[in-house]
Amino acid sequence: MNFWWRAEPPAWSAPLQALVPLWAAGTAVHRAVSRPLKVRVPVISIGNLTVGGAGKTPVTLHLAQRLAARGRRPAVLSRGYGRRSREPLEVTPEAIVEAAGDEPLWLARQGCTVLVGPRRAALAQLAVQRGADVLLLDDGLQHHALARDLDVIVADASNPFGNGRLLPAGPLREPVSALRRVALGLVWLTRCDRPRDPRTSELSAFPAVESVYEPGAAHLRGKRVFLFAGIARPGTFADTVRGLGAEIAGTQWFRDHHLFTAADLAALRQRAAGALLVTTEKDLVRIADPGEIIAVPLRMRIVRGEDALDRALEEIL
Repeated sequence: MNFWWRAEPPAWSAPLQALVPLWAAGTAVHRAVSRPLKVRVPVISIGNLTVGGAGKTPVTLHLAQRLAARGRRPAVLSRGYGRRSREPLEVTPEAIVEAAGDEPLWLARQGCTVLVGPRRAALAQLAVQRGADVLLLDDGLQHHALARDLDVIVADASNPFGNGRLLPAGPLREPVSALRRVALGLVWLTRCDRPRDPRTSELSAFPAVESVYEPGAAHLRGKRVFLFAGIARPGTFADTVRGLGAEIAGTQWFRDHHLFTAADLAALRQRAAGALLVTTEKDLVRIADPGEIIAVPLRMRIVRGEDALDRALEEIL
């Protein structure tokens, strides 16, 4: 919902505020009844306070690659949002998105070991049996069934809390004060090349890593493109492509995790009217036959706080 990210939400969204206490009560009950399982290898949770758009998946990839470079055998545990099976699965690059989920499939295609399933505590035990010696709990800040050794809290430095309201009136899953429960935490700020939102100071209780996205596809400069995506905050994608020097002829945004059909693609090609169809890497894995469609690759680069990250990893490893 785009209004979540505006400082002043539209008037029609005001009734949603009445539902906030129900959401808050539900999360409190879930946390109270959970009995976290402790496994015999370190567990790193990657999560955030908001719903989508902060950059958890690129951070997960960066951590997996960093751990592998240290000689570790990391495994990513994910519930595989949007997948059409409840059976546990170790995702391979050849998997179909309906079986794996889009983000796990993208991670697997980047060389990560990824397990998906509805019970991540069970996935943790399975991953350890298969040789993993450190676990990355995807979207794990509000997951309480598995004990963790480090919480990596991902936030967009340019807009960390949207309109500052709890679901469903805003994008916050829980208030910033909920972070008091975190024993060992690290804040990972993304999009640090944009103007800094002063509210990031509310996260100053934790050491911070600051990072930027580095897009590829520089060959888009001067090209006429039509953008489409099914992600939480498509406006940030449009800003990235604009920064690459492309001429944006039009856009079409779908709901997050949208599975593209042949009819969708035919309609997009018609609307593009000869412009290049451009999307994100996460969207591309949800297209069975992408053909001429171009995906803009984004990679995470740390610009400050790498020493804080190394210290946190040393402490738990």
